[in-house]
Amino acid sequence: MSPFPYRLVATDLDGTLLRPDETVSRRTRDALAAATEAGAAHIVVTGRSVPWTRHILEDLGYEGLAVCGQGAQVYHAGEHRLLTSVTLDRQLAGLALAKLEAEVGPLALAASRDGLDGEVLVGAGYRVQDGPLPYLPLDDVAQLWSAPLNKVYIQHPELDDDALAATARRVVGGLVDVVMAGAGVVELLPLGLTKATGLSLAARRLGVKAAETIAFGDMPNDIPMFAWARHGVAMANAHDDLKSVADEVTAASDEDGIALTLERLLSR
Repeated sequence: MSPFPYRLVATDLDGTLLRPDETVSRRTRDALAAATEAGAAHIVVTGRSVPWTRHILEDLGYEGLAVCGQGAQVYHAGEHRLLTSVTLDRQLAGLALAKLEAEVGPLALAASRDGLDGEVLVGAGYRVQDGPLPYLPLDDVAQLWSAPLNKVYIQHPELDDDALAATARRVVGGLVDVVMAGAGVVELLPLGLTKATGLSLAARRLGVKAAETIAFGDMPNDIPMFAWARHGVAMANAHDDLKSVADEVTAASDEDGIALTLERLLSR
């Protein structure tokens, strides 16, 4: 058999590594373990901030580096510490929100605070996806700016995710970056920050190059990661924008798409 062709396997979480019930199948766990035994490192690259990622890493027995918060945080799971953390300029974010609301009307807001235990604040009208992840109610918008933030989430009562993200990029794209990370999840980030930013920092620490990396994802926020990695694999359930730039499309997250690709590469 030929050696495994990559030294780094980068996986998004939601819609990619995780099934809809937020679990990782035994087959996928085994395939990742086999890739690791073949000499590759597995790195999680997620839009979730560390507090919303940690319980998944612990379930996986994951002790390496993880890229969280859309690239804002490089987290050492084994040592339970942040190695890098990038925060949103709150003055620019406030200006961006004001300009965007002047264009589209009132937005429903949420925000992710920085740090290992950074809370997620959720304002009135913001639709939170079902699940066990904790959050704090945002009673006053002024609370948004009381502590450092990784990101601000926005929703609109009429515009869908694609339309809201496109409008936000047009109106405030010079102040903040705008990404769509999932259903109902449009985010404002520090300008220039992407998953590729955090992944490149983590890979450098691991002594791995982009040309030695295979990446798996499902949403438009994974596009920069695909551009950075040698090979990008979109899930069957992925957004069309990501599929259009992927090197290949595998099965859906609940049909062991990651495992199918890794097993094929391991069997060559």
